[in-house]
Amino acid sequence: MKQLFEPLEIRGVILRNRILSTGHQTFLAKNNQISNDLIAYHEARAKGGVGLIITEAARFHVSSLTKTPEIQLLSDDGIEGYRRLAQAVHQHGAKIISQLSHAGRCSARQIDGVREVVYAPSAVPDHRFHTMPREMPEEMVAEIIEACGKGAERLAKSGVDGVELMASHGLLFAQFLNPNTNLREDAYGGDFERRLRPLADSLKLARIAFGEDRLVGLRISADEVEEGGMNENLIKKIIEALTEQGLIDYVNTTFGSMAGLGGSIHVVPPMEIEHGYLAEKSAAIKAVTKLPVFVAGRINQPQLAEAILAAGQADVCGMTRALITDPELPNKAAAGEFDDIKACIGCNQGCIGHFHQGASITCIQNPWSGRELTLAAPKVAKNKKNVLVAGGGPGGLSAAVVAARCGHDVSLFEAGSKLGGQANLASLLPDRSEFGGLVTNLLRELEQNRVTVQLNMGVTIDLIQDLQPDEVIVATGATAYWPKLEGLEEAHVLDARQVLENAANVGSSVLVADWRCDWVGIGVVEKLAREGRCVRLAVNGLHPGQELQPYLRDTLAAKLHKAGVEIIPYARLFGLDADTAYLTHIASGDPIVLEDVDTTVLAYGGEANRSLELALRKASLKHHLVGDFLSPRTAEEAILGGVKVGLTL
Repeated sequence: MKQLFEPLEIRGVILRNRILSTGHQTFLAKNNQISNDLIAYHEARAKGGVGLIITEAARFHVSSLTKTPEIQLLSDDGIEGYRRLAQAVHQHGAKIISQLSHAGRCSARQIDGVREVVYAPSAVPDHRFHTMPREMPEEMVAEIIEACGKGAERLAKSGVDGVELMASHGLLFAQFLNPNTNLREDAYGGDFERRLRPLADSLKLARIAFGEDRLVGLRISADEVEEGGMNENLIKKIIEALTEQGLIDYVNTTFGSMAGLGGSIHVVPPMEIEHGYLAEKSAAIKAVTKLPVFVAGRINQPQLAEAILAAGQADVCGMTRALITDPELPNKAAAGEFDDIKACIGCNQGCIGHFHQGASITCIQNPWSGRELTLAAPKVAKNKKNVLVAGGGPGGLSAAVVAARCGHDVSLFEAGSKLGGQANLASLLPDRSEFGGLVTNLLRELEQNRVTVQLNMGVTIDLIQDLQPDEVIVATGATAYWPKLEGLEEAHVLDARQVLENAANVGSSVLVADWRCDWVGIGVVEKLAREGRCVRLAVNGLHPGQELQPYLRDTLAAKLHKAGVEIIPYARLFGLDADTAYLTHIASGDPIVLEDVDTTVLAYGGEANRSLELALRKASLKHHLVGDFLSPRTAEEAILGGVKVGLTL
């Protein structure tokens, strides 16, 4: 880790290492101001050893405000919160820079359920939020530049180490820079210099605010990869111009655009996208500037960051989701404790997935992320207990780990031959093997906390009565749910688990009936299509991946399209015969008949076998229910539930 832990000096500001937490929305703000929860969140990462934290974008002008819990920096009232945040981060040796941003046309901009006016350089619609913006009057552009300068002044007064302006992801400053979205012919549009002016003038004001001994940075997409977006050549020209004018101290590169579904995939790329895939892009940026270049994009392990730095492709590596999963990653890497790092798996569920639901940030593997002040940390219990955990899926594993961390003697029994439960099945889906990292991380914690594990042994009421544990945790998961279907005995029907485990023969013409509308049905379809089968996907919802985080959903939609899969939305399966599937359109009630189906695969989720629970109730034995056994949901609910049970014993 020689490169990763080499300090970096930028204009007198010294970063203790090259690990960066990039700006990302947490929705931890309260009343649109820095909150104690947000301070605790960033302080945990500073304490964990990160070199630099860049805080989420603050809205500096009224034309970009919404009712979401984003930070607003419209008056001096916001200074104190940033001051407290900076002090909390600085006391642990990390540096902190704060972002300022305006979304421009890349926004639905709703307040009280009503769409507000969206302003942009020109009336050019975006392809994601379906917004037709209103062109900013010239005086409004000047007002926004001034407001950005005022925002920078307030940040400078708070004591943060710098400010970063966002010209990334097709946001407002990028819209001014782009000739396809800036059609103006006034002082802020036309030729390159005038398109550059809003950003350049804002950077000048930021420099005045922060002086010569703190930092002014730029975040920009190395390529927007979106129809009408800025390409790599224009981005390089912009960076060269800003470098020559001395307006920025570093370049923080990213990829993609929020103006369309294809480009927005890269805002927070899911696990289907290669690790460290933007390093070549940052290397191209380094070729046109002598300034330090930061890069992000699926860098989830210190060894990968070290390789990128050693190859000279970047000077600092953004490891944001890795730090959400494990805030102690830098300290562990510095100590050589690589096996103890809880690696991010790129599932996007608790981080950006929560954001898209309007919920505050967390991590499915680390429920304490974003809950630093609300979820108790494990502490040794006054009364040591013998705890029996039935079931070795994510819920049972997390309950066992936390109970052991609280000082209890924990024995875990798993009826199967391996631990991990349905997480093992999820890792069998195409391009989702990384999901198995969740199990790897939990197994390491089992080992660290000396949980006794017994495989190939299911838990019965007799076993419990024989061992007489003080506490019983039932986490035996769920089995595949099969709905009642007409003609089921005539057709060749399998469930998704059988297909993923290659436990049954599959025909050449397959229908996947997807009730869950998540990654399972899509993954089974892709697996079968790769094997050369003709596959159709019937979705009991609006579209495939309806229940998924948008960036993952859109990634999977692209894969289905490239595979030539026929998709039947709004379709519920109700009957079968030897070679035909009968479905109902769930909105109209009209029949949908699909012929030439020799295999039907059910992606219907699971249901719990409650026999052990009922036996415990009958025997009046105290017990706790966790994971899919309690209610079939996802690994996030299973792990969080296990943690909460473990803490309460």
